[in-house]
Amino acid sequence: MTATDTAVPPVLPTSRRIAGIGLATVAGVGVAVQSRINGELGVRLADGIAAAVVSFGLGLLVLLVLVPALPGGRRGLAELRGSLRSGALRPWQLLGGVCGAFLVATQGLTIGVLGVAVFTVAVVAGQSASSLAVDRAGIGPGGRQPVTVARLAGAVLTVLAVLLAVGDRLGNPGALVLALLPLLAGLGLAWQQAVNGLVRAASGSALTATLVNFAVGTAALLVAFGVEVAVRGGPGGALPTEPWLYLGGPIGIVFITVAAALVRFTGVLLLGLATIAGQVVGAVVLDVVLPTAASHPGPATLAGAALTLIAVLVAALGPAPRR
Repeated sequence: MTATDTAVPPVLPTSRRIAGIGLATVAGVGVAVQSRINGELGVRLADGIAAAVVSFGLGLLVLLVLVPALPGGRRGLAELRGSLRSGALRPWQLLGGVCGAFLVATQGLTIGVLGVAVFTVAVVAGQSASSLAVDRAGIGPGGRQPVTVARLAGAVLTVLAVLLAVGDRLGNPGALVLALLPLLAGLGLAWQQAVNGLVRAASGSALTATLVNFAVGTAALLVAFGVEVAVRGGPGGALPTEPWLYLGGPIGIVFITVAAALVRFTGVLLLGLATIAGQVVGAVVLDVVLPTAASHPGPATLAGAALTLIAVLVAALGPAPRR
């Protein structure tokens, strides 16, 4: 029996579902902050992959200390080993961190040019499309979830919000081509959340699932960084002295832990839409309050952020899908 064959927890009442969505939305705001931090770190280092290695590596160091120190973390590691030995969890289900590593790398590679808002809406487009497919395929711990009218309407509204938000960039082909990288990262994000939820279910610990995510992601980034150094040499910049530029990893820990804990209740699509809302709103606020040379959100971007929130409410307030 695989992790996807386990019993599905009962569908949460609407009030508790909304509470979970609110928590996921706050975590999404954290992702927008992480994007700004890692983007700036990539600019300082003149190397987006090096910035991703620093971010993921620091997160991994924190988890390597934290997880073994907590009784729940130690139990989670033991349960994870047992699930792998029994076949309840497949080795490929541990690879969600590869998608997370790619997302963090694109933050450092593109945000300096695109700005946080455009980067975020590109991720949103990919995540909205893939979340429906992942839920329908039953990859996450909640099993198969059919595409209801409310969920489909929420996803469609989200995509429309993305198009509205980036409308002022449609005349810049260079920016749109660069936006393909976060678009691809968004496609992988739904799968990452689903398999991290399976690891959490198998280990009984969201922190253990987060440790696996960061270990796999760091390994993938180190390989990519080694290839980059061999081909074109080391980073052109230097490590900055400002402490806030090293907070991307800890913020990622919070986001991955929250997502791994909630996905079995909300499903991948609803979790994705809630985090999307947080990311879009957080990105717009950052670009307005702390603008950079690349960030200039106009009325269309603000309207797109508002429509994203409406899309999440449409999907969340609809009837829970029958499994």
